[in-house]
Amino acid sequence: MLVIIGSVACKKSVLELQPFNRIETSNAFNTETDITLALNGMYTGLRTSFVNSTVNILGDALADNLKLSGQGRQTLTNFSEWRYNGEEVAANIFEVGYTNARRANAILENIERFPAGAFKDNAKGEALAARALLYFNTVKIYSKTFENAGATDSAAPYITTTDPTILPTKEPVRGFYTKLVTDLTQALPLINASNGVGRLNKAAVNALLSRVYLYMGDFPNCISASSAALGATPVLPNIADFPRVWTDETNNGVIFKVLNTSIDNLNAQGTNYFQIVNGFVRSEYVVDFDFRQLFTPTDVRTAAYIQTSPFGGVQQNHIVKYRNRGTGTVAGLVDAKVLRTAEVLLNRAEAYQRSGNNTAALVDLNLLKQNRYSGFTNIIGLTGSALLDEIAKERRLEMAFEGERFWDLKRRNLPVLRNPTTGDRADGTGVIHLFATLAVGDHRFQLPFPVLETNYNTNLKQNPGY
Repeated sequence: MLVIIGSVACKKSVLELQPFNRIETSNAFNTETDITLALNGMYTGLRTSFVNSTVNILGDALADNLKLSGQGRQTLTNFSEWRYNGEEVAANIFEVGYTNARRANAILENIERFPAGAFKDNAKGEALAARALLYFNTVKIYSKTFENAGATDSAAPYITTTDPTILPTKEPVRGFYTKLVTDLTQALPLINASNGVGRLNKAAVNALLSRVYLYMGDFPNCISASSAALGATPVLPNIADFPRVWTDETNNGVIFKVLNTSIDNLNAQGTNYFQIVNGFVRSEYVVDFDFRQLFTPTDVRTAAYIQTSPFGGVQQNHIVKYRNRGTGTVAGLVDAKVLRTAEVLLNRAEAYQRSGNNTAALVDLNLLKQNRYSGFTNIIGLTGSALLDEIAKERRLEMAFEGERFWDLKRRNLPVLRNPTTGDRADGTGVIHLFATLAVGDHRFQLPFPVLETNYNTNLKQNPGY
């Protein structure tokens, strides 16, 4: 794997380090077994990006779904309070993204040496899809949105080589998105319909395309990709099955997840939110009081995501979405659910509504709600902005505590608005938000590049405002 050496003054940039395995590629990719091992290494690397990182909390901590707990360790405080700069890196998201994309690039640089056929096609498709998945996280975190970016607005480099000598420059945001779409549309006819749990497949590529197209405001293509991912009959976990998704008892409705075994023993997804201390849940972040009011008793997500219990004699609304795999198992140790049918259904519902097809949008919305609310009766006749608001509310509830909220507000060109009068206790009292509003257009919607990178690679210009 990557080895980074030296002091800050001379430390090499992650963008120009040697390939991850330190073996000359002429010796590393001679057989199908070599490619299979490289693919396994690529998926192992994804654990760093999606399991052992802050990906599942950062976008919520930056937004209005969470409240920093006065009884926690005060982790990510500068992010929650929008006081970050390039010296503070959220679990090295930038570094691990490029490190793991390099693994995909190593496969893509060598796969053409193999004869045409199903093995070659599928390996190439998986590598292309993995690279796009990693780079999509990069562009949504560090760049303006596709629709808000002008000709002079730039994104991070889209690296497609393992060449250790390059010092890449930033590139236009819209060009970056074009490369994402190119990788995914090239992967689509190559990748298998099924590769087993924990590996990308055709449905996952379409699901990711639906997400990318939604961020681009390309609603016809979002609808097309969503429909391809969902199939004729979308598979959603029903009310009884839904809690079991989060304890890894079922993969119903999970299109792609990153496996996290007991041998891996990585519990960062859970500990980002809480620890168990003397049998009690001690939270880093609790549910924002106003957001908690949107969760109703008939919504299966309420109990699946939230536990109201005391710590230190204070009742709080704890996030337990990543609690464990069951009694006696390690707290926080679960697989990372990266792409789910519920999100794709909501992508399509929003794209339908924004395309003027309120009827189709309402069908998708009702299908989701049927599988989330007990005793639900289909909504009839909802149209226009009221329908769009309802889709947005369900998206916020469904994707809560998966690290998406901040980027979703940014995509929709909305501010972050927190209630400055409510606190971290279950009744709304307690420690309040010190920083309540982040206005539309604020430069802090784009996180800063790590100073280590910009100091070493002077071609990588820091984002404006930092």
